[in-house]
Amino acid sequence: MHRLKPLPAYLQQRYHGWKATTYAENSSWYERLATEGQRPRAMVISCCDSRVHVTSIFGADQGEFFIHRNIANLVPPFEPDSGNHGTSAAIEYAVTVLKVSHLIVLGHSKCGGVQGCIDMCKGDAPDLQRKDSFVGRWMDILAPKFPEVEAISDPDEQAQAFEKLSVLASMENLVTFPFVAERVESGQLSLHGLWLNMGAGELEFYSPPADEFQPV
Repeated sequence: MHRLKPLPAYLQQRYHGWKATTYAENSSWYERLATEGQRPRAMVISCCDSRVHVTSIFGADQGEFFIHRNIANLVPPFEPDSGNHGTSAAIEYAVTVLKVSHLIVLGHSKCGGVQGCIDMCKGDAPDLQRKDSFVGRWMDILAPKFPEVEAISDPDEQAQAFEKLSVLASMENLVTFPFVAERVESGQLSLHGLWLNMGAGELEFYSPPADEFQPV
């Protein structure tokens, strides 16, 4: 622990700015959240990408979203074993304890994780193919879907198609969780697949009847 260092000065300054403004103006709301606990209506599974800011996109306040972020916004299949399953644990908590009404998977354009999976599937990313690559083994969740976009010749179109497919793959895996499937069937939980074009600021949702992503 001797290697730990103090928080960078710029972050300390930002914290004090937040405490003096946002917190001071809403202190009773923060105290209520602390004493009464959280009651989010939705869980959002999004990418770790620093450019994807879920609360800003939806103008959400503290306590509205239960947010889990990982590389390429992936959901693994239901696997109750001795492994460390951070994403699965977050889903279990949101659905069985918080009892959220909506479960949203949010993908995005220019996703480095999805591009890494494309490179790995093409044999162009030897580092990701190593057995000890955490990112590579995580992208194994999505890799089986690559044949569905392999024939797309334009790199940008292929990446975009695979980004959207990553959302759908996660949606498919979500319903392998018994507690998710049960609440979906009972009408207590709804699933939503979204894709964000960051540069254009455009949000799309997956429409099952049309079997395509459409503008929100």
